[in-house]
Amino acid sequence: MKVTTIHMLCCASATLAFSPPARQKACIGGNNRRAEGALFLSADSIATEATSTPVDETGNTIINDALQMPLSYSEMIQQVSACMSDAYEKGMSRQIIRILLPRDASSGQLGEYFEAEAQTADRAKSQEMKLVPNDESWQGGIMQLYRAASPTTKDLLRQLSPTTATTGVPPKIIEDRSVDESGVDGVGLFYTQTGSNSDESEERDNGENGGGFGFFGESISLPTLAENDMCAFVQPTQETVDSIDNLSVKSGLSLIALINPQWRNVDDALDSASKSDGVFGAFASFLGGKGSVLRRLDELEYCPTFTLEGYVCRGGNVRLIKRFDSDWIVFAENDSGDKYARVGTKKDRPTYQDVEKMLDDNGVGYKYARDLGMAPKL
Repeated sequence: MKVTTIHMLCCASATLAFSPPARQKACIGGNNRRAEGALFLSADSIATEATSTPVDETGNTIINDALQMPLSYSEMIQQVSACMSDAYEKGMSRQIIRILLPRDASSGQLGEYFEAEAQTADRAKSQEMKLVPNDESWQGGIMQLYRAASPTTKDLLRQLSPTTATTGVPPKIIEDRSVDESGVDGVGLFYTQTGSNSDESEERDNGENGGGFGFFGESISLPTLAENDMCAFVQPTQETVDSIDNLSVKSGLSLIALINPQWRNVDDALDSASKSDGVFGAFASFLGGKGSVLRRLDELEYCPTFTLEGYVCRGGNVRLIKRFDSDWIVFAENDSGDKYARVGTKKDRPTYQDVEKMLDDNGVGYKYARDLGMAPKL
């Protein structure tokens, strides 16, 4: 089977736009929405060319060979926004995105008293940022993660907004912190204003306009998305699902994304129990299992469209990446720390043991052994 080579998604500079697609099932387990509005990738794109995605005989998109690990913040933004556009074109207007976050290259050690914030506004500085998983190495906890996720989300919305592509002017982006009832859970709502709702108040994070805080606070005031507007819930928790539900129901085909949800991408015993029916499942959900939340999101047709995550295996960094139309691709960081080598592919999400076997099959030894010359360098 001859497959047309795709130019790197993260290298596509031409402005991408798409017209309304025909309705189709793009997400297993739900009847996906047809995206009738037009989304565009920003004219500020670093890419150089956009080409069609090859398709095999069964109609499944083949992009595994072209999917690469982004090596910089800008490359990641390009790759994620291109994927979100592709998914929206196929009718997926409710998306779940999991990505790495930018971090100052000199602040990766545990135990430091002060850590500089990631600088994403300056392109030169953003190229120096490390892309880091959302793990325990962030000394500032969930609020430090939020401070890194906030500019990342804004850059994604700017890249996707039609106003950036058609006028060269980025959209107005509003940050609403009223969805974080405690104020310290690291949850936020970001949305663009390109239509008739652009005259609404920009100050929505202080509890005004019905945005109450606390268990007995007023109901949260959610924005009204005009045509071509889009929004993203940043680091939503299971308690945020009511706001997600309300906004999703009233926003039609506008793009709504959940960026780095705080529930885990894998299940523990409580999560597995909460997915069962009956009293036992309901009790497990009450105790914190995510089963009921996932069911509600499935009813709202939310689908994972892009996942980029990582952890340490055999002493070295590994990264797992997946688009909505690809398999899981596993990469291992080389010993120089400047590139990633592809070590395996799996249709289902690979377990830690799967990743370790991929490393073994590719002759990748333990990091300490490579450093001591006891194993070949990667």
